[in-house]
Formats: sequence, structure tokens, C-alpha cells
Amino acid sequence: MQTAIPTLFMRGGTSRGPFFDAADLPADTTLRDRVLLAAMGSPDRRQIDGLGGAHPLTSKVGIVRKSGVPGVDLDFLFAQLQPDKDTVDTTPNCGNMLAAVVPFALETGMVQPQGGTTTLRVLTLNTDMQCDITVQTPGGQVSYEGDARIDGVPGTSAPIKINFLDTAGSVCSGLLPTGHVRDVIDGIEVTCIDNGMPLVIFRAADAGRSGYESVAELNADRELKARLERLRIACGHAMGLGDVTARNYPKMTLIAPPRNGGSLATRSFIPHVCHDAIGVLAAVTVATACVLDGAVTQGIAVVPEGNPKTVSVEHPTGEFSVELEIDPADPQNVTRAALLRTARLIMRGEVMIPATVWNKEGDKQ
Repeated sequence: MQTAIPTLFMRGGTSRGPFFDAADLPADTTLRDRVLLAAMGSPDRRQIDGLGGAHPLTSKVGIVRKSGVPGVDLDFLFAQLQPDKDTVDTTPNCGNMLAAVVPFALETGMVQPQGGTTTLRVLTLNTDMQCDITVQTPGGQVSYEGDARIDGVPGTSAPIKINFLDTAGSVCSGLLPTGHVRDVIDGIEVTCIDNGMPLVIFRAADAGRSGYESVAELNADRELKARLERLRIACGHAMGLGDVTARNYPKMTLIAPPRNGGSLATRSFIPHVCHDAIGVLAAVTVATACVLDGAVTQGIAVVPEGNPKTVSVEHPTGEFSVELEIDPADPQNVTRAALLRTARLIMRGEVMIPATVWNKEGDKQ
């Protein structure tokens, strides 16, 4: 006997996972998390008994509902699971999975299309952040085919534009949670910053690395990973986050001069595994650091003139362009961040949960 839960399995940006209508999941948070763990097959390194893909980027869940907040169309709760752990973290955002929220809501009839394009305001419950998301809906149907290409995803797809309205201090107390644009922590110069994702940014050379190593090389570099974890824990306290040992943030980002015509080269740890690319909100945060006077990116990043600025963040599998608009009266204040993503509906159906985890019919009796 198993419990069937409706789901759409979707790719959002360079991540993927099941999306659920919040009404189809248990209202009790503890029980909901048990259901999500069962759905994904965690904890198990291979997630062999669930939908997870044995990697943090494919161990993600989206939960969507119609919003009751004035001016907001949809609420989105992102859940980060880990293959080999029994944790469900709903603290940080995920800008990649965010790209699939409006397509999910349209596919399920939660909202209606507006014409050739549909723009909806989405509230990310994890961090109380709002954004406007625009998707292509010709003929009243979500279009997944188009010419937009993002590094880390094969082929091309219809563009999805995300315009973030307020990302500074998403988890931390503010954009610069230590109160400084640059600090020396555990012997390394860092910029601790949160413009959508808490990050610790530092020069790869200061850790004895080039910043151009492959993902496989960095994931096999035990000495570096141990050094990064010590630094991450120290920075967590400095950023007002307390003991971050068991948390998925802050992420750690090594930087180096650009190699392929971009603004900056990055290697991002999320936080213990090197990302094949870079997360959406991590890219926004790195790009923001690039335009702040005194950040560790200064002297390394190549930043264009003008306002708004397009900052190209290089990563192991390509680049990620972020458009930033800066307050002319306060050059340290980024007023808008916009970017392009894609998404695709991969499968629709039901995920089966053991009744020993959740007997939905039994709960109704």
C-alpha cells in the first residue's frame, strides 16, 4: 500500500526535481519533510529508491501555491535535500528551480496565461524575496522551445526572464553582513556578501590554487576542501549566521581573472561539492561584488562601463550573464538584478510514498 502524490518533474535552469502543489502535501512540516525524503530517496548516496539524481543539483524540490499576499501571484518554497543525509533545508533560495515555478503553475491550472507572454510575481517563502518571472505562452500554452541557451543545459529552449526585485540580505542581515566590503578571516581576504545567496568570495591564489582547476580536480582536493570548511565556519560566525556546520550556506566561491572574455572566473562550492556551473543567485551575488568598490574582486574583475551593467560570470561549463542596475546616487546600492533562464516539463504523474511514511487516506478517517 502506497500513497500517490501528484507531481510534475521539471528542469529549472541547471537543476531539476519534482514540483508539488502545496495542497497535495502534509500541512505538518515534520511529516512533509519525511514525505519529501521518501520521494527523493534520501538518505542514500545513490537515492536508488526515489526521484533524486545522486547530486545536490538534482536533489531539489519545489512547492508552489497561489499567494495570499497582495500584489503577489504565487508563493514558492524551495527545499534542498542531500543524497546521503536526512535533511530538508528550506532556508536558502534556488534561482534555477525558481525558473520552473510559473510553468508549473500554468501547467497545473493554478494560474491562467495572459496572452503571448505571461508575467507573474512570485514570492520566495524561504527568504521573503519577490521577483517577476516572464514565460512564453503562445496560444495559451507554455512554450519550451526557442533559441535561448544557457550553459550547463544541452540545446536551446524558450527564454524565461527573472527580474529580482529585492535580493539584498536574503538570509543575512544585509548585503554586507560583516559591515565591511572586505575582511581578513582565518588568514584570507574575503568578501562576505548576500545578494540573494550568502557567499564567501576570495581569490583562488590566496588558497594556493589557480581558479581554473576542473570540477573533478577540486572535488578530489581534500586539503583545499578542509581549508574551505574551516574558513566557511569562521565566516558563518562573522556573517551573523552562527554555527553553519550543518547548513548549506554560506557557499564558497574562488575567483580568478577571466579567461574567456567574461568579467570573472569562478569555482563555486555548494558548499562541500564543486558546482559544475554556478547557482543563479550565487551568480547574482558574485556579479554584485564585482561592482562594489573595495571588494576582493577589485583588480581581477573586468566590469563594463555604463548603467545598467552586464557582468559575465565564467564557470566550469561556460558563463552566466547578470544585468545589474546601480543607484546613481549610491554606487554601492544595486537596485535591480535580471537574468535569463530556461525550464522544461520532463514528466507528469504521481510519486508513490510508502504508507508507513504517510497514509493520506488514513489521515482523513
